[in-house]
Amino acid sequence: MKYILSGFLLMMFNTVHPQLQKVEKVIDSSVKEDNFNGSVLLAKNGKTELLTYKGFSNRHYQIPFSDETRFHIFSLTKTFTAALIMQLYDQGKINLDSTISTYYPEYKGEAAKKATIRNLLTYSSGRANKDISTPEFIHQAYDNTIWELDDFINTFLSEKLVDEPGTKFSYNNGDFILLGKIIEKIYHKPFEKVLQEQILTPLKMQNTGFLHHNDIIKNIDEGYSADESDPFSLHMPTNTYIDNFYSAGAMYSTPKDLQIFDQAVFNHKLFSKKSLDIMLTADKKLEDTALGFWVYPKKFGSVNTIFAERQGEGYGHSANWVHLVDKNLTVIILSNTKDIKYLNKMREKVIAAYYGQ
Repeated sequence: MKYILSGFLLMMFNTVHPQLQKVEKVIDSSVKEDNFNGSVLLAKNGKTELLTYKGFSNRHYQIPFSDETRFHIFSLTKTFTAALIMQLYDQGKINLDSTISTYYPEYKGEAAKKATIRNLLTYSSGRANKDISTPEFIHQAYDNTIWELDDFINTFLSEKLVDEPGTKFSYNNGDFILLGKIIEKIYHKPFEKVLQEQILTPLKMQNTGFLHHNDIIKNIDEGYSADESDPFSLHMPTNTYIDNFYSAGAMYSTPKDLQIFDQAVFNHKLFSKKSLDIMLTADKKLEDTALGFWVYPKKFGSVNTIFAERQGEGYGHSANWVHLVDKNLTVIILSNTKDIKYLNKMREKVIAAYYGQ
């Protein structure tokens, strides 16, 4: 019997291994042709089948990427915020269809008694997005000044409605910053502490955290942007006040930690399967937006699947997280030289190679 089993395992290895070789060729080509630097993790059923690091996390001192490198993940933070909301929903402490003012009565925006928690989770609150409306406001909100949370909300996130809540998708940071404030109001604790207590500590995500501009974080990566005409000609964009991205984009993590979070979400360790099903229910009229993810059917050659994805980008950093819901396949790509548009194409090549398409 043991010989039959050994033969079966060998056959499985020989089947999977050529697929991974094809994936590695995609990655190597991205490095050689387009100066991809960063990490790629591919896991099936929670088991890592490939984890690789390419290039330098710090070019000043030629420090290569490794398991110890912490990556800026920017808007992947939003899915952590969504997970905290789903925990509250699971516990009966929040109603997704109640308005902002139910939990945050001090909020002064016109959306207070009209936009719901669900609207915030799907970027459909209808608010005017003052913080990202012009280059001047973007720099004022995120680069030039350190803001106290309440001042930030009053200055940038309390404008009039421009759309009926729930009717139009409009991607922004503000909706998730408001969710972070609501989480603070319900727990009576800072968002950062709630994040630590509810997710990071229970899951033992020891290399993930909430970043402040003046923190000294061991092994954190630097971000680089390339000239449009030459992917190998890099420069350093600057960001002074990462704090202002708050519950919409201020976190750092590692591929291994993100895989832990991935498995906790999709195996309902943080909240129930019922809540996960709600979280993954996309609204077609809102561009396939679910609660913390985009979810939609996708095809790779003859392979049909359900795509759940989340992206993050800022100041030379980009992060791409995909979970194929029906196949329990996880792909995480983190980079400090390529933008999110590139990673969107790269992930498709990786997945197609894995499935032999």
